[in-house]
Amino acid sequence: MIQACIHIAMGAFAVAMGLNLYRLLRGPGVVDRILALDTLSVTAIAQLMLFGMHLDSPVYFEAALIIAMLGFGTTVVLSKYVLRRDIVE
Repeated sequence: MIQACIHIAMGAFAVAMGLNLYRLLRGPGVVDRILALDTLSVTAIAQLMLFGMHLDSPVYFEAALIIAMLGFGTTVVLSKYVLRRDIVE
């Protein structure tokens, strides 16, 4: 029962990742693309966590943590660039 729920959730997150990728590539503005990239990293984290639960392996949780740190840094840097057109103050 739990494995079936994990498979359904992985499918739902795969659809969400596809929609985020579409918005990332076809977004009308830069802000929409940054938001799509941030949401894509969050759904990738969720996908990795579910895959780690499916395989019962802790390695995927560590990979999800690394993606979370990179996703946060990327969002901050891109947002700062959009606001000020300069990354380093």
